[in-house]
Amino acid sequence: MLLDQFTEQQLIATLLVFIWTGFVRSGLGFGGAALGLPLFLFIDPRPIIWLPMIGWHLLFFSSLTISQKGSDIDWSYLRQALKWIIPAALVGVLGLISLPNQWLLIFVYSITLFYALMWVSGRAIQSHHRWVDHGLLLTGGYVAGTSLTGAPLIVAVFMRHVTANKLRNTLFVLWFMLVSLKMGAFVVFRIDLQFIPALWLLLPAAVGHIAGLKTHQKILQNDALFKKIIGGVLALISTLGLWHIITG
Repeated sequence: MLLDQFTEQQLIATLLVFIWTGFVRSGLGFGGAALGLPLFLFIDPRPIIWLPMIGWHLLFFSSLTISQKGSDIDWSYLRQALKWIIPAALVGVLGLISLPNQWLLIFVYSITLFYALMWVSGRAIQSHHRWVDHGLLLTGGYVAGTSLTGAPLIVAVFMRHVTANKLRNTLFVLWFMLVSLKMGAFVVFRIDLQFIPALWLLLPAAVGHIAGLKTHQKILQNDALFKKIIGGVLALISTLGLWHIITG
């Protein structure tokens, strides 16, 4: 099992990051992978081992949330958006499977650094035109297919078309669909789904998930400050990651 190969320090770090991803996922309604994957890559620099575990947890917690509030979903806009997101996500999945690991690391850290700088500067990814919507959905779909970190790009569009009371649950349905697509591709290409490690790590992720649910409203009320702090930390981590790749 993967976890048996980790040192004690790696195991502790893995537990803490899974708590963090659970917290972000339920607290914001998105971003668990985007804010967690760069941290995971410092523990082990192979996205292909982390993404299946993140995927299992996304499937579990998104289905749990959807089953509780299944009516708070904007199915009409979701169907429209999927026409743009799914084809791009399929291309992204092929990239994840075929691209060299170093390229994937540069991709993940660069995307995360972009998000971090946007949050630190207090800027938001926004869309005011249909063609911008389509561009963000295509780009977000590709990034999600490659690394599950396309949420901020997709959310920028969904916020314009989906009412606030339906936004989080509609996004959870979308994440469920995208992750199912990715996991299916992993099966086809015989990539280890890391089910047993994901099962062991479900408890720390659940701890973070519950904490995120309890603080969801407070996070939304202090959204700008939360993103500035997290953005600063992610900018440092992504810069260090890119520097290590360049100098290594």
